[in-house]
Amino acid sequence: MRGSAGASGDIRSPHPSVPWYYPARSFARRAASIGALVFLDLTGLTLGLYAALVLREYLYGQTPLWGLLWDGPREWLPFLSLITILVFWRAGLYAERERRAGAGRVVSSLLLVALLTVAFAFGSGHRFNTFGFAPTALVTCGLLIALFRGSYDSITRDALRVAGVRRRAVLVGEGRHLRDLHRALGAGRNGISYEFLGALAPAGVEPPLRRLGNLTELAAVLEAQRVDEVIVTDSDIDEVRLLELVDEAHARGVKVRIAPRTTELLQQRAEYVPGQGVPLFELRPPVFAGVDWAVKRTFDIAMSIAVIVVGLPLWAVTALAIKLDSRGPVLYRDRRIGLNEREFDMLKFRTMASGAADHQALLEARNEADGPLFKIRDDPRVTRVGSLLRRLSLDEIPQVLNVLRGEMSLVGPRPLPLRDFHRLEAWHRKRYLVLPGMTGLWQISGRSSLGFDDLVRLDFYYLENWSVWLDISILARTVPAVLGARGAY
Repeated sequence: MRGSAGASGDIRSPHPSVPWYYPARSFARRAASIGALVFLDLTGLTLGLYAALVLREYLYGQTPLWGLLWDGPREWLPFLSLITILVFWRAGLYAERERRAGAGRVVSSLLLVALLTVAFAFGSGHRFNTFGFAPTALVTCGLLIALFRGSYDSITRDALRVAGVRRRAVLVGEGRHLRDLHRALGAGRNGISYEFLGALAPAGVEPPLRRLGNLTELAAVLEAQRVDEVIVTDSDIDEVRLLELVDEAHARGVKVRIAPRTTELLQQRAEYVPGQGVPLFELRPPVFAGVDWAVKRTFDIAMSIAVIVVGLPLWAVTALAIKLDSRGPVLYRDRRIGLNEREFDMLKFRTMASGAADHQALLEARNEADGPLFKIRDDPRVTRVGSLLRRLSLDEIPQVLNVLRGEMSLVGPRPLPLRDFHRLEAWHRKRYLVLPGMTGLWQISGRSSLGFDDLVRLDFYYLENWSVWLDISILARTVPAVLGARGAY
């Protein structure tokens, strides 16, 4: 293990330490697509508003003064543009081509934009000259944005075909089911053609494509070739092996799509990916990357700076109390395991007597925590001030310095001490794929009162469902959890 961690290795980062996890070309293409859609949406919004203004002038029997007509809307267009982009983003209108919603979602999103804008206008005391402008603008903007988006999809689909863009796919499954899947998939999906590299099938089975190996050789195939998708027919693959296939593909940034049995379609929900002739359901990798990560990192830095500036008086009072209560430094450097299982010094306000770490071996028999963790409810090494700091979790505040240094995030799996880390089981190690956090699902779900395996499962849930909104939710719920001192000792 190396001595320090950096943010570059977090698997949510757009520039991870493993260069093939999120190819730069793919990331650039997504960014260009989003940029083009935003431009078209704002163009459609602007022209739609202007068209509504012109129609209003003609309706009242007036000749439009083309320049003066735009003076009023120019003031609130930036606000309206921002609201539109945010609502469209939440509605999935900037998602990948396959998951991007159509014209119906555009109209419903614009309706929400209109309601938010009208509510804001009433709240700010704006007076409307006519109440017919909003519904007229809703229609004109909806028509233009839908037209621009439809044209964009058609043009880019043809451009991708001319440029020879292909989905490089590997099929996985049994022989008969592979033939059915290959036939049902057809030549392409959503205007992008398939390039089937081959198939993985059990020994003795002749697949409809070039045989690349058996089901256990997926990792080697992905190392040897550039693969975009692994498409699995899971009718004859047991759950354990299927999970192994998914992990091997996701570890290399390869999408996994499942062609499930009909009975499974009736029993469970999944994320549908439109196809030709066969339904495909994508098993998403445990985290998302790119823009969300940039937002998260920016939010981490801004909040950490705010905590330092606003909390300086509290820092000073806390430091004074620690010095008056016991001898020793104010800050304690606790050696922890963070991103990619690297060691780093996690900063805390000192809550124990100086040299307390040297006496831990004598207290091992009194450990009250489950699994690798070490916790004692009435630890004799904790000072009077330290007990209060721990109960309110104020001892954790200096970790904002670790956040600024890129060693931690505001939200993430909690970093473990060296003693606890060396006692982990192999299946626990997945939690080190992301930056550790100051708070996380541990802190809002019972904290020290939960068993260790339950805590690790919470970490896995966080990894598999991560979003910026989940981080904000955890931060908001951390405050009452801390004030209630649930499970803290």
